[in-house]
Parts: sequence; C-alpha cells; structure tokens
Amino acid sequence: MTFIAKPKVAHPSLPKNALGFTRRDYEGSLSTLCAGCGHDSITAAIVEASWGLDLQPQNMVKLSGIGCSSKTTAYFVSGGHGFNSVHGRMPSIAMGANAANRDLTYIGVSGDGDTLSIGLGQFCHAIRRNLNMLYIIENNGVYGLTKGQFSASADVGTKAKKGETNQQPPIDPVLLAMTLGASFVARSFSGDKEQLVPLIQAGLRHRGFALIDVLSPCVTFNDHEGSTKSYAYTREHYEPAVHADFVPLQREITASYKQGESIPVVMHDGSRIVLRKLDASYDPTDRVNAAAHIQARLKEGEYLTGLLHIEASQNEFHEVNATPDAPLNSLPFEALSPGSKGLEKILARYR
Repeated sequence: MTFIAKPKVAHPSLPKNALGFTRRDYEGSLSTLCAGCGHDSITAAIVEASWGLDLQPQNMVKLSGIGCSSKTTAYFVSGGHGFNSVHGRMPSIAMGANAANRDLTYIGVSGDGDTLSIGLGQFCHAIRRNLNMLYIIENNGVYGLTKGQFSASADVGTKAKKGETNQQPPIDPVLLAMTLGASFVARSFSGDKEQLVPLIQAGLRHRGFALIDVLSPCVTFNDHEGSTKSYAYTREHYEPAVHADFVPLQREITASYKQGESIPVVMHDGSRIVLRKLDASYDPTDRVNAAAHIQARLKEGEYLTGLLHIEASQNEFHEVNATPDAPLNSLPFEALSPGSKGLEKILARYR
C-alpha cells in the first residue's frame, strides 16, 4: 500500500475547534483511489465529523480489513492509531484492542466484500457482543481490487462490466444488523455529506456497536459489454509493452433532498438508484416497524436513508463482560495474572 504525505501548509485563518485544531489536523495521506470514488467522500465526512466533535487524534483508533475500503483509514486522522488487518478479520482486532483499552474511540472502515463475504461471521459476532465502536461499510456492490466481480451486496439483475447479470439475492447489512440486535443502524450515501456527517458523529458518540452502511459508487468497474472504449474490450484487443492503466476523471456524485422526499441518483454508468430520506415522524426506536419500513421501501426500489434504528438501553461490551473501569493495559501484572491457585479455580469450573 502506497502512502503519499500531504503538505503541511495551512492558511492561518482556517477555523479551529475547541481543541485548537483545524480540519487539516484530522486529514491523512493523499488518496490513491480512483478520481471520483465515493470512498473519498466518506473520508471527507469522517474528517468533518471528527473535527466537529473535538476528538483528540491520539485517542482515535482506525481499523480496516482488505479491499479499496481498507485504504480509507490512511486518509484521515494521521495522528491516530491504525491497524490494517487480514481480509475480513477487522472485528477481532477491534475487539481485542477495545478490551485492552476502553478509553479510546474506535472506528472501523470495511467494504461490502470484507464485511458480507469472508468477514460475515466476525461482523455478526461484533454486533452480538455490542462492541463499542463505529463500523462503516463502504458499499459499492463490487470487488474493486480484483476487477469488479459481484459482491454479496449486489442486487438481483445488476450487470457487471462484462455483461453478466447477477442472479443471487443480496445480503442487506442493515436488515442483518437489526435482526442480530444491533443498537445503532444507519444507511447513507457517500454524496450526501449533509446527512452523512451527523450520522458519523452520532455513531461515534453511541455507546455500543454503531453501523453505518454507506452506498459508495465505484467509478471504475461500471463499464458495459459491447463498448469498444471499455476497459475489457481495450485489454482484449491490444498488446501493451508494459502493463498500465488509466482511470478517466469522474465528477463526484452528490445529492441534496429534504426529509420525507425521494430522489433518483444517476450513477456514472447511467444506471440509477432511488434514495428516500426519513421524515420527522419516523420512530427509530421501534425495531419491528423499522425493519418493515426498510423492506417496504426496498420493494419499491428505494434505499431508505437516515438513522434507521437506535436502542440506547442495551449494555455495551464492557458492561456485559463486567470488565474493570481502568483499561486492561494500565493494570499491573499481578491484577491480570490469577496465579497458579487462581488458575486452578478457574479450570475447575470447566471440569
């Protein structure tokens, strides 16, 4: 993974938060993602949310797995702690770190492949244990790093760049999380910064597992079969001296619409999705009605966005496991080691 440092020059009139930091202090390396990628818009939203919450950069922990999404953690809060895990195993690392130090702010960034395919089991158990973290899925329906195959979130009828049609039903992370009892569930669109930033801020402040599924279009792998200017056609009909690639500049897709309204959003390949923003009468504390409402809108071809469900009364990971108030990494060895006699008592419970 290549990291390109950003220049540290900042205008003296940039606004500062309560800690005296500007937004530049919450940035990371320069992005190497494709121009116009929705993931970069999510990064910008995380930067804005962290700056607005006056978070101490050195108290933030950024975790990811494998995929285009895994690069995102390099692009925000350079002063935080970062860990890039193996494919689909980010929740285990988050759980271990959280157990050792409960005083830090944990944010995991994953993709639809990293979460819903190889990492599905770990994702489910992080929810079940109500791990105190914000978990963002950058959801684009394809495996971007391996040339655009369908992911587990691809809708039935979706066409890949080579023309094949997906026939397998998708896994909806929002409905899955609600079924598993998640206490904070939201969905948004990478181009709707007005909605995404406050959702991220709410997720960071939530006690327990907070999921935000962010629809984030891929600008590279939406070509259609039959185009002589497509990447697939070009690579089949020329013999390059060296392997090279070129990704044309695409404009960022944005959307602005009011509560209760729906809006069609045209993707880079000409396809479109329909977003519907929750209205003020929606009750996010009613799990059953929330799930029914999500499914009803999906039947109409609409993605419901906003805070879909929240349950503040659930015990989070440390309360369930009765861990001490002090972080485990601050306790002396004597307090962590039960000794031979103590170990015998523990083992006796399992005999």
